[in-house]
Amino acid sequence: MKAISYRSYGGPEVLEYGEVRDPKVGPDSVLVKVRAAAVNPVDWKCREGYLDAALDPVFPVIPGWDVAGVVVQPGASVPEFAVGDEVIGYVREDFLSRGTFAEYVAAPVRTLARKPRNLTFEEAAGLPLAGLTAYQVIVKALEVTEGDVVLVHAAAGGVGSLAVQLARHAGARVIGTASERNHDYLRELGAEPVTYGDGLVDRVRALAPEGVDAAFDTVGGDALKASAELLAPGGRLASIADGGVIGLGGHYCFVRPDAADLQRLTELAEQDVLTVHVDETFPLERAADAHRLNAEGRTRGKVVVTVEWAD
Repeated sequence: MKAISYRSYGGPEVLEYGEVRDPKVGPDSVLVKVRAAAVNPVDWKCREGYLDAALDPVFPVIPGWDVAGVVVQPGASVPEFAVGDEVIGYVREDFLSRGTFAEYVAAPVRTLARKPRNLTFEEAAGLPLAGLTAYQVIVKALEVTEGDVVLVHAAAGGVGSLAVQLARHAGARVIGTASERNHDYLRELGAEPVTYGDGLVDRVRALAPEGVDAAFDTVGGDALKASAELLAPGGRLASIADGGVIGLGGHYCFVRPDAADLQRLTELAEQDVLTVHVDETFPLERAADAHRLNAEGRTRGKVVVTVEWAD
């Protein structure tokens, strides 16, 4: 099959497009014909070796953890899915090798759920990792409820935009940080936008003088410090970017595959609670350009790689 792969750590230039061996389908997996795969910051961080201490690479590595596609072969012990089922997945394993930037991926059942019927494959591909991250932080770690005031950093990004929607669905008031060009987008999502940078604490306090009940840090560093400073008494704090959150009494969250959580995201998308904004798409052979764009950190929503099929 055709795929994107890399044989050593490095920049986008190490990504190669070409033939690789077909994936084998284990008893607890299904073979998915890939229609789209979203790009996430973790993809280029893995490619550059930043996660080497946690994830062994088995070179050549096919990058990508998000997928939307069609089941073409269920494993021997898989009653959950049948040939022709449209699925989404956060196909992460505990090593780097068999990713989703390919024509096919063998995906463990624990990583999959039914694709939302009302989303395109490109939109659906942007839901798993970002959606699970937002869900596991907003719903599980921070336990956002009606009446809470919630601060979400990088609120126009893939994770942030879904976190805003989940918090609003829970009945919370949401303040979101973003560049000025994304303020109207945040208002459309139901958030109150504030600009990044110096004076952030004062700008948030002007909107929430008594502080925020929950803060979701997706940036780390100064954003995490500002979040802690802005918490109301008893406020909750979570970060996906900075382990220093633990020393501040908060939660450090690393998203995990969870089929039940993913199915819940499908249901929310079909109820029009969640939408996925696709900023730009690239054909599979241009995955390096997709990595470059994502690494710039200025996209609204998701960057997606697509696989073209004749049928």
